[in-house]
Amino acid sequence: MKFINIKTDSEIKILADLACEIWHEYWPTLLSNEQINYMVNKFQSFDSIKNQIQYNSYTYNIIQDNENIIGYYGISEEKNFIFLSKLYIKKEYRNQGYGKKIFENIKQTAKSLNKKYIKLTVNKYNTNTIEAYLKWGLKKTDKAVTDIGNGFVMDDYIMEYYL
Repeated sequence: MKFINIKTDSEIKILADLACEIWHEYWPTLLSNEQINYMVNKFQSFDSIKNQIQYNSYTYNIIQDNENIIGYYGISEEKNFIFLSKLYIKKEYRNQGYGKKIFENIKQTAKSLNKKYIKLTVNKYNTNTIEAYLKWGLKKTDKAVTDIGNGFVMDDYIMEYYL
C-alpha cells in the first residue's frame, strides 16, 4: 500500500474527483442528494481542498494498492492532536482490512509529530464506520451538532484514540 501526499493542482483535481465519486456512492442512505452536493462543494471541491492544504494545515493522501486507487484521507495537525477529517475507501475495497492499515499509518504520523491523540467526528447514523472505529480502539467522547450552512447540519459523535 502506498500513500501519495497531495500537493499539486493536478493531484488536487484527482482527489476532488475521487471524493465526489465516493461521497455520491456512500452517503445517499444517510443524507439527501442536496446535502451531499452541498458538502462535496463546501469541503471536498478542488478550491476547498486547495485552501485546506494551503491555509489550514491539512494533509491529504491518496491511497494506492498496486496501481489501484482505493481511497483517501485528510488530516489536520492541531496543538496536541491530529484531527482525522476524512477517511474514505471506494466501495469495492471496503471490508478488506484497508481501513485499519490506513489508520495505523495515521497513528504513526501522529506519533512522529509528538501528538497525544487522534480525534475525529463521525455521523451518528454511520453505524458500520462507528463499529470499525470502535474495533480500532477509538472511544466516543462527545456529541456535536454543527450547522454547516444552507439549512444543513452535521449530527456527529466525537471519537478519540489516545496514543
